[in-house]
Amino acid sequence: MSIQARRERERAERERLIVTAARELAEAEGWDAVTTRRLAAEIEYSQPVLYSHFKGKDAIMAAVAVQGFADLAAELRTARTAARGARESLAAVAHAYTSFARRRPALYDAMFTHLVDLPFATAEAPQPLREAFGELLLAVEPAAAEGDDPGLLTETFWAGLHGLATLMRSGRLPQEAHERRLALLIGHFAAG
Repeated sequence: MSIQARRERERAERERLIVTAARELAEAEGWDAVTTRRLAAEIEYSQPVLYSHFKGKDAIMAAVAVQGFADLAAELRTARTAARGARESLAAVAHAYTSFARRRPALYDAMFTHLVDLPFATAEAPQPLREAFGELLLAVEPAAAEGDDPGLLTETFWAGLHGLATLMRSGRLPQEAHERRLALLIGHFAAG
């Protein structure tokens, strides 16, 4: 292995270490606890090493968000492909999405509620973002009626899921009616 290849591998490993530490710290203590000083101490590197990889906390949060989108895409794909039929696929994806938001609150916040410097809904969006949206699209597309724009329909379904997840997580919607709300959303979209 060449020296250059070894350096690139070590650099990539440090970046993974920084992102993993930020993600774990945010899940344990919230994003306010994630500072470059704290991360440097956690991974036992100096702050200048962190800054050689990321411009600051916002860039680290964006990297965590991209990783989160990859995780979400995988979970949505697993749910979608295990389901039988269009309605079941839509329901499985809806449950997987809201479960992801509930189980990984800090990660979900980095992906959807904190301001991160990531392009959404453009060709420049990182591949994991496009893949996560693509999984939603594959579940919603069979419900599209003649003349519907499947992309807009998917955005609307996603907005519904996000709204339910966010309002429930914040305590503004009671947990006990979650399944009924999802059934209403799925029923509306599956009805075409």
